[in-house]
Amino acid sequence: MTTTRTLGHSGITVSAIGMGCWAIGGPLWGEDRQPFGWGDVDDDESIRTIHRALDLGVTLFDTASNYGAGHSERILGQAVAGRRDDVVIATKFGNVSEEATRRALGTDASPAFAVRSLEDSLRRLGTDHVDLYQLHINALPVPAALDLVDTLEALVDQGKIRAYGWSTDDPASAAAFATAGPHCAAIQHDESVLRDNAAVLAVCDTHDLASLNRGPLAMGLLTGSTRAVGADDVRGRAPEWLEWFTDGRPTPRWATRVEQVRAALTADGRTLAQGALGWLLARSPRTVPIPGLRTVAQADENLATLALGPLDAEAYAEVERLLADLRHA
Repeated sequence: MTTTRTLGHSGITVSAIGMGCWAIGGPLWGEDRQPFGWGDVDDDESIRTIHRALDLGVTLFDTASNYGAGHSERILGQAVAGRRDDVVIATKFGNVSEEATRRALGTDASPAFAVRSLEDSLRRLGTDHVDLYQLHINALPVPAALDLVDTLEALVDQGKIRAYGWSTDDPASAAAFATAGPHCAAIQHDESVLRDNAAVLAVCDTHDLASLNRGPLAMGLLTGSTRAVGADDVRGRAPEWLEWFTDGRPTPRWATRVEQVRAALTADGRTLAQGALGWLLARSPRTVPIPGLRTVAQADENLATLALGPLDAEAYAEVERLLADLRHA
């Protein structure tokens, strides 16, 4: 069974499932105390989780400069110290935050900020290069994104990054960036069994890009958990774009859809989360889901999918039949 995939035409080999590091960043606050993190974290458990992921074969770790205002990068750097050659680090730039106060301060898409943000990320990560450097402003106008290409190419030439990409859900934006950027190797986008983005996946096929799947478990909805989350968790006061949760609990209409496909996703003995990740592995050879992990137990469950592999054809077809009304894009 193949347990690795390639980041597009970069030639960079990664585990077929990576670890998302948003949740280990801890709190980040926007205006009016809007939470943009996942609540308080236990840094020691975060490091144990990263080590467990490594033991289970994970090589890709995806973080961002603003996760916990840089805290996620610091913890990841501590955890992989001495093992840098064993891992592929992806981070992001464009969202501005203040480390001392853990406040979100808006966005900056300027080339100068891309360079400055990378230097800060390298310092926190304790490394001299990032493997995949991603623009983190989903809806940035294309001309502003294209203004970054020369700077990103220069960073490749300097050896500070190996490849770059864009975290965007818009296929036209993804296509324009890939066309302009010789070392654009990946598009990170929202992708799960509940929200398939066939148009972005088609762009990845056309331009030989990896599809990094954020939200592969729909922010925890596809784990089947029904417990309420706290007010310091982004799901507890969900922004407009986060429709999976309402007031800290699963949104009823989406919880109903999860129940519709539970039997198909778990038919071969998988857990619900393993089935959802298996669906992504079956969806395309380019997909690399990056579920957020904050405990060793979560790592053990979710990363067992590497051994289980893609959902089988019969179960996959049944899921598609049950969710046919959602497959309009």
